[in-house]
Parts: sequence; structure tokens; C-alpha cells
Amino acid sequence: MTDKPRTQGATVWLTGLPSAGKTTIARFLSDRLRAEGHRVEVLDGDEIRRFLSAGLGLSRADRHINVQRVGLVSEVLARNGVLSVVPVIAPYADSREAVRLRHEKSGTPYVEVHVATPVEVCRERNVKGLYARQAAGALTGLTGLTGLTGLTGLTGVDDPYEAPVDPELVLTTQDRIPPDSADAVYAVLAGRGLV
Repeated sequence: MTDKPRTQGATVWLTGLPSAGKTTIARFLSDRLRAEGHRVEVLDGDEIRRFLSAGLGLSRADRHINVQRVGLVSEVLARNGVLSVVPVIAPYADSREAVRLRHEKSGTPYVEVHVATPVEVCRERNVKGLYARQAAGALTGLTGLTGLTGLTGLTGVDDPYEAPVDPELVLTTQDRIPPDSADAVYAVLAGRGLV
């Protein structure tokens, strides 16, 4: 454990399909960082949708707005010395690139991690029941889960997911346990002098 926490912030954006393992990895990573004395915030996609982006739907434009809102909050936190861990699907490359550019403009470190779990594995995990609902044609009435109603498509199945072309790290979570994935992200942060 360090004697004095570092004041350098950064955004760690974990992008991937639903049930890929983003939030689980974020929790393991944030626990380790907190144990070392770092200031950490996890900006969970479901919580953001429920509170910061309530009222937005799942059109491409609404998803872009949601990602930009999350990106702004994360960049402000990171610029002020917080390690901001963001497990958010962010399905469109141009939306993620806009967030990256915002960070570059302010000189704030940004680390993109592709949680590259195959859709077949995500479907088996089916953490929130979304894949089963999609298969049954019943992705409506998810208000209690995500703050959304009228959901008709599932990212990576019948709604697009544009995988990152050049992320700082690609995690294939079907090949490792969550703490090992979190350790791999930590290693990237350490390699960049951010922890």
C-alpha cells in the first residue's frame, strides 16, 4: 500500500457487449485501486441511464448523447485526480472517439479496454436476462432494469456494436477469471504511470 495516494486521474473505459463482464471487472479494479489509496469512481452504465440519462431512448442519437454525458462526467472527475472506471457498452466507435478526443483536448489520460467476450458466451451468462428476452422477442418493459421502455434490439445481436479498432487492451473474459482481467487493466495503468 502506498503512503500517499497519487493525484493523477484517468478514465478507464470498459466497452463490450451486455454480459461481457465490464461491471465485474470494474468492481475488482476499483477495489484494488481504493485499497492502494487512490480516489476512484465507477460510472456504471445502468445507473447513468437511470439518473443522468433518464428519458433517453436507444436510438443512435440518444446512445451518442448518453455516451457523451458519461464521457464528460468521467473526464471532469479524471481531470480532478480521480481514477474514473466506466463500464459502459458505448456501441458506436464515433461516440467513443469523441470521448477520447475530449480527454486529449484537456490533457486527461484515457484508457480504452475492449471486453471482447463473444456473444455466445454473453448469451450463456445472460446476467440481466436480456438475451433470453431478446430471443423471445420481449425486450420491452425494462423500466426497472435500465430506465428504458420500448427496447426492441439487443446490442451485438440485432443492434450494432462497433468493436474498438485500437484499444489499449483487449480482454477475452471467457479465457480468464475477473480478478485476472482486472489485473491486466491495472498493468496497463501501471505501465502508463497512472498508478
